[in-house]
Amino acid sequence: MRRSNLPAELNRFVGRDGDLGELERLLAEFRLVTVVGVGGVGKSRLVLRAAAAVDVGAEKRYCDGVRLAELAPLRDPALLEQALLDALGLTDHTRRPPREVLVEHLADRRLLLVLDGFEHLVDDCAGLVRELLRRSPGLTVLAAARCPLRLDGEAVMPLSPLPDDDAVRLFTDRAAAAAPGVHVEDAGPVRELCRRLDGIPLALELAAGRLAVLTVEQMLHRLDDRFRLLTGGARGALPRHQTLRTAIGWSHELCTPRERLLWARLSVFAGPFDLEAVEYVCGGPELPADEVLDVVAGLVTQSVVVREETPAGPRLRMLDTVRAYGAEWLAALGDEERMRRRHRDWYMGLATWCELEWFSPRQAEVAACADSALPNLRAALELCLGAPDEAHLAQHLAATLWFSWVGCGRLAEGRHWLDQAVALESGHDEARLRALWVLGYVAILQGDNPAAVTALYECGEGAARTGNALAAAYTTHRMGCLALLSDDMPRAEDLLTRALTAYREQGELNSQVLMGQVELAMAKVFLGDLETAVALCQEVREICEDRGERWTRAYALYVLAYSAWTRGEHGEARELLRECIAIDHMFNDLVGLVLAIELLALVTAAEGDPAEAAVLQGAAAPMWEAVGPPLFGSGYFSAPRALCEQRAGEELGAERFRSYVAEGNALPLDAAVLRALSGRPLDGVPPPRGATARARRPR
Repeated sequence: MRRSNLPAELNRFVGRDGDLGELERLLAEFRLVTVVGVGGVGKSRLVLRAAAAVDVGAEKRYCDGVRLAELAPLRDPALLEQALLDALGLTDHTRRPPREVLVEHLADRRLLLVLDGFEHLVDDCAGLVRELLRRSPGLTVLAAARCPLRLDGEAVMPLSPLPDDDAVRLFTDRAAAAAPGVHVEDAGPVRELCRRLDGIPLALELAAGRLAVLTVEQMLHRLDDRFRLLTGGARGALPRHQTLRTAIGWSHELCTPRERLLWARLSVFAGPFDLEAVEYVCGGPELPADEVLDVVAGLVTQSVVVREETPAGPRLRMLDTVRAYGAEWLAALGDEERMRRRHRDWYMGLATWCELEWFSPRQAEVAACADSALPNLRAALELCLGAPDEAHLAQHLAATLWFSWVGCGRLAEGRHWLDQAVALESGHDEARLRALWVLGYVAILQGDNPAAVTALYECGEGAARTGNALAAAYTTHRMGCLALLSDDMPRAEDLLTRALTAYREQGELNSQVLMGQVELAMAKVFLGDLETAVALCQEVREICEDRGERWTRAYALYVLAYSAWTRGEHGEARELLRECIAIDHMFNDLVGLVLAIELLALVTAAEGDPAEAAVLQGAAAPMWEAVGPPLFGSGYFSAPRALCEQRAGEELGAERFRSYVAEGNALPLDAAVLRALSGRPLDGVPPPRGATARARRPR
């Protein structure tokens, strides 16, 4: 299985044979290669093409795959390490610094890491890359930016514009796609246009997008006018960065007034966006929402906006160079602050919608939507955190995204935003209290009990002072969760029972409330009250089936499977666990996944297959490093692991047991899940439906 997250090419790669050969030579000799050049010259396309061509076979230099980190949308340098963790497909629930997790994961791997668009983070990126290369001898970094990292051992490859023949080929290829009914020949005017645009691919593609309304000769005339304007009438060659700016500006001038206005307003988006977002954020008296679609279509036709397919559905985006040009115009219009606030308002609303729909049949859609919107949600959080009078909005948004932090494997990032939000005095008790109990929840799952207790104690005091019964209920619930993971079952039973009573009194019902009922059932199981535990989880299962909720359902299935195993109903336990594992994998919930796989290993041992049980045990082991102390150190939650090890080890003998465990330990996450779902080794089988690139494998 090819271990890569590189995007597929959407159109034909033209030329650059010599550049690809040189890049291949440099990669064979150096561990850090940076392709540099002006914006739009094709750096990203070249490195992606080169990365896609490397051999990742088992015995090859990059046997652990090729991973791409797109850093252009990232604004906060504090999230740089987290961005690389995401690119590597890692989820870590512990309190370890992200850099430590990166270093540990890459220490013994042979991997090609592609970094694209880091010039705005160059100092932070240089320090991180230096440390990773020093401590990871099998790592190679291929970077693309407008400037080098300036590190020892770095090979810098300046990328020039396309030579004349390749420029013409690119222009005619893109022209055929943009204006199918227009015949473009390799004639003098085409060559002259490509030469005037200095062979810069982005400029050529923007020009090709104009062929539906202008001839090549008309474009040359307009381009001449603009060059004279910028150079005071001089006809000499322009610097290449100015040529690109000229080409973008020229394309901008050829847009209609409404297209230019939309171009400027779209610059507030930090990542992919959809049409509904554009209609809300960018619409207004000058650009009615019902006309936005046609204006967007015009910008797509001209290659100013690009359409792409994502797990969340079709999305639009702007190239960074084009977006930056639009941002300058938006600032010149004096409308930047208003548009950023409208952008924030939309993503505040989107987060609220996602939270509500999380408790519905659309959970998987919500997870994909939040993942796609993450760069824009970050931009909204940054705006709120930077405005003293909007601290309450930062607290509200960081808390509302709990489902993404907890349910979709983003605890570290959630902690990053929540810590900043609660450090501010907002003067809005409700928003602050909500952020506090969500912070407590995240800290518990990270194993940071002191921080959890501090946040929950403050939340409890504030709830009592303000009479906020709902915040008090969530505080009690999370304290019960902390007791559960600390092996204090009597206290967990008491607190969770009180919390559920308070929820009922408040009429509160959602995934968190149901999770509280499952957690109470877990405490009952560990206290020996299986009958009550089963009744609690059967009720949760029925509610989840009625509402279409799947994330909490998986935990209820785990408890029911545990009960079935204790009764000797191994077949029932296996079926329950298979469904549980499939759901956990879909949501990238490593906590639920590792618990379910280890219980499945114990069931497999009880069914008389100690070898397969040991393989599953080994497959679960790397996940524990990411899940960390909250469960790993629990005597109750680790009991299935210890019992499986004892039974399988006795039947196989120590040496054979270790051999099977090592086999499981070497399985990538998708393969481990397939093994668990199938009950036997599978080669070359694709991941189950729903197990997308969002699934991550820790070291």
